[in-house]
Amino acid sequence: MNILIILAEVSLVTFVFLLLNWLVSKLFKLFAKTSILKSEDRSIKTLRRNITGLLLLACLVSCILIVGANGYLIYRGENLQQYTIAMLERIPPRFWITLGIGIAQSIGTFMLAAIALKFLKYWLKVASTRAKNLEKNTADDESIDAFFNALYHRISGGIWLWAVILCAQFLKLPATVSEYLYIALRIYLIIAVGLLILKAVAAVVDFLDALSVRYSNPDNLLRFYDRLRHLIPFLKRCLEFVIYVCMATLVIQQVQLIANIAAFGPRIIKIIGIIFISRVLFEVVYLLVEEVLFKDQNLSDIQRSRRLTLVPLFRSFLQYFVYFAAIISILYTLDIDPTPILAGAGIVGIAVGLGAQTLINDIVCGFFILFENYYLVGDYIEAGKAEEKVVEGIVEAIELRTTRIRHPNGQLQIIRNGDIGSITNYSKQYIFAVVEVGVPYNSNLAHVYKVIEEVGQQLKTNDPDVLEGTQIDGVESLGESNLLLRTLTKVKPGKHLQIQRVLRKIFTDALLREGIVIPIRAESAEG
Repeated sequence: MNILIILAEVSLVTFVFLLLNWLVSKLFKLFAKTSILKSEDRSIKTLRRNITGLLLLACLVSCILIVGANGYLIYRGENLQQYTIAMLERIPPRFWITLGIGIAQSIGTFMLAAIALKFLKYWLKVASTRAKNLEKNTADDESIDAFFNALYHRISGGIWLWAVILCAQFLKLPATVSEYLYIALRIYLIIAVGLLILKAVAAVVDFLDALSVRYSNPDNLLRFYDRLRHLIPFLKRCLEFVIYVCMATLVIQQVQLIANIAAFGPRIIKIIGIIFISRVLFEVVYLLVEEVLFKDQNLSDIQRSRRLTLVPLFRSFLQYFVYFAAIISILYTLDIDPTPILAGAGIVGIAVGLGAQTLINDIVCGFFILFENYYLVGDYIEAGKAEEKVVEGIVEAIELRTTRIRHPNGQLQIIRNGDIGSITNYSKQYIFAVVEVGVPYNSNLAHVYKVIEEVGQQLKTNDPDVLEGTQIDGVESLGESNLLLRTLTKVKPGKHLQIQRVLRKIFTDALLREGIVIPIRAESAEG
């Protein structure tokens, strides 16, 4: 009989341990499903193992104490059955009635929670299917599934926590336990609702994005959407940060010791809003400027080049202006007066300006280049100081400090506006494609001239970049075994290199057809 009593007491302690371990397991599963803590999965598993180890240690120690205490009573000659009955009789009968009712109510609560979750899962699955059928063939099905799965996990976690709180009340545990459980429930609900809002926002944004792409056409305002679509990831990040800040603010308010920190939450949200509005305003204004400047489809090449030159410059000014206004607004949001900061920055700027004469020189030269129309974006130029390396190529961008020039071989050349030196612009009105052709001394020059002119006239007819037929400038030089003829072909600005290559080929083919052997390779002179 004594052994049975000891086994019964040890079994009761083991049952309590298993119950607590089950509750801990449920709690950590809820944490593992929370997107905020997914990145800390290894840490959560380690914490769970540590708590399970502590519970196991407490269970073993309790069992050892029970066996030791009962062994001591047996050693003293006590009757364990009578001793245990006497101890139980000292407990008021009302306690056992209350405990039994509480256990029954707790079991019933957990059963109702499990049944409710079964119904909840079924109806949420139905709702998810109907939501996906509202607008077929869109790209938001995954977002809808993620939202409803997250909704189920959050509600199930809240139901289980509420069941634990009810069980604590049914079992008449101390009021402090219920109080802390209520705080935990509020924090959990704040996090759960915040994460649900994140999923809902992602689903709504994806849904609207798919609809905007589907219904956009050149006849409505949605035609601009494709050019602003790159802001969608930025919008999602800003909304995500706002929701996280709101969640953190509400959670901090539940803890009295740090509740004062929650006052910073609204300010952080305002700062995020300022940053987002600044970025959107910059993109929208830049888009409108491009739309106004290039709306006319009948622009000449010069007009288009001028506008392509002004757009990057305007973009730089707009970017600095918007970001400067955003910084000032953020300082006001943080209750910081920007006036002393701006005054100090002005003094520092003057001091830096006096020492940065090269920078000022580059900016001033950049203004002269723009306003005096030395060259535009798209022009083919040759620039630089004679005593230094000269750069040539197509102008890709004119900025306040530098000019970017793409060489015909592909390399990007960046030259400071102050070092631009002398400029040769090959893109003003017209340019000559100069090709030199070598012919033998015994050639009939009149026949050669006629062949070259016919070929040039044919090229003018077939190529819109050629403005006039080829003219022969005459004999350029007398070589040891050949005469070198110089030809000129008027072409559109910047097209001379391309036409020179074409002319060399067709001149060679035409002369060979006429039986005129070219003794050396044709050379070109830059015009």
